[in-house]
Amino acid sequence: MNIVNEQYDLELEKLPEHVAIIMDGNGRWAQSRGLPRAAGHRAGVEALRGIIRMSSDIGVKVLTLYAFSSENWKRPKNEVNVLMQLLVEFLYKEIDELDKEKVHIRFMGDIRKFPHSCKKAIEYAVNKTRYNTGLTVNIALGYGGRAELVGAFKAMHAAILSGELKADDIDEQSISRYLYTSGLPDPDLIIRTSGEMRLSNFMLYQSSYSELYVPEVYWPDFDNDEYKKALVEFSRRKRRYGGLSDKETK
Repeated sequence: MNIVNEQYDLELEKLPEHVAIIMDGNGRWAQSRGLPRAAGHRAGVEALRGIIRMSSDIGVKVLTLYAFSSENWKRPKNEVNVLMQLLVEFLYKEIDELDKEKVHIRFMGDIRKFPHSCKKAIEYAVNKTRYNTGLTVNIALGYGGRAELVGAFKAMHAAILSGELKADDIDEQSISRYLYTSGLPDPDLIIRTSGEMRLSNFMLYQSSYSELYVPEVYWPDFDNDEYKKALVEFSRRKRRYGGLSDKETK
C-alpha cells in the first residue's frame, strides 16, 4: 500500500531519499526579460525557498544545492559579489524559519576564498542547525567534483602514511568516507534546470547511479509544480544499478 502526501499528491514510497539540484539559468532568465543578471540570481533565491519547503514537507531526507562552483570564480567580479551578498542575506533571513522546521544545514566545497561575511554566515547557520533531525540542506560552495576527489585521495594517502588506513582496505565505501558528502547517501535524483545536458563537475563520484532529470525551464521558474513533475518522473524510473529485473531475466 502506497502512502500518499495529500498536499502534493505524491506517493511517498516512491520518492528519492536524496535530491541534488544544479540550479542553472538565472542569468538567461534575467536577460530574456531585459533585466540585469543580478535580478535573475535574486529570483533564483526566491525559487529556492519553495523547493526547500516542499522537500521538507514530503519527507526528502537530503537536498543538495549546487550554489557556487569552483569555476564560478571566473565570472565578472560584480556578479560574484552579488552572489556572495545573496548567500549572506539568505542565511540570516531564513535561518530562524529553517531551524524551526528542524532543517539541518551543511556545506561542501572550498570556501577559503570566500569573504569573511560569508564564512561568518555559514558558521552561524551550521552551528544553529547542527542538531536538527529534519531535512538536510547540503549547499555546495566553491565546489568542484574533480577537486573533491583530489582532496579525498590526498587525505587517504596521509591516512595510509600514518597507519590509520591500509591500502588493501580501500574500497568504494572507504573512498566515500573521505568525500565532502561523508555520512550522506548518494543522490538518487539529479535535476539540472535550463535544459543543459551536462553535470558541470558536480558530484562526479556520487552520481554514478543517479537518475537525471533536465527540464527546459530556467531555475527561477522551477516552482513546486515543476518539482512535482521531476518527482513523478523519478517514481516511474526502473533503477537497475547495472543489473536486470526479474522480468527481464525470464
